[in-house]
Amino acid sequence: MAGLYFDEFEIGQKFVHDIRRTVTETDNLLFTTLTHNPQPLHLDVEFCKENSEFGEILVNSIFTFGLMIGVSVGDTTLGTTVANLGMDGVKFPKPVRLGDTLRSETVVLEKRESKSRPNDGIVVFEHRSFNQKGEEVAYCRRSALMKKKPA
Repeated sequence: MAGLYFDEFEIGQKFVHDIRRTVTETDNLLFTTLTHNPQPLHLDVEFCKENSEFGEILVNSIFTFGLMIGVSVGDTTLGTTVANLGMDGVKFPKPVRLGDTLRSETVVLEKRESKSRPNDGIVVFEHRSFNQKGEEVAYCRRSALMKKKPA
């Protein structure tokens, strides 16, 4: 497995993910339409010019959220996650614009044994994503049920 098992995570452990991604108009358009989100801030240039303080299309924040967590998987949980238990404290402090290049980091905040599943444990991750200017554009805490290393 490429992912780490519950036993291999340490509180305070930091992962700076190598994968960076420049967000394109196609990314935003496909994601927004695939999720049936008709928000003109993500789809309509003229609406944005006339009705938005930003004056341009903004990237769908749920795409940003998914990308932030997605790029973390290869370094942390690939094949070792049983289930995501929840995401807390989700924030988008700055908008993402078409053409922004995003990078992400993950820190292990907590880990504890599962009371109901002796072969698994719970890890709480803090995910952050930044644009090319170093501005934080997304944040969340994710709780995941993780496999323990096989005996």
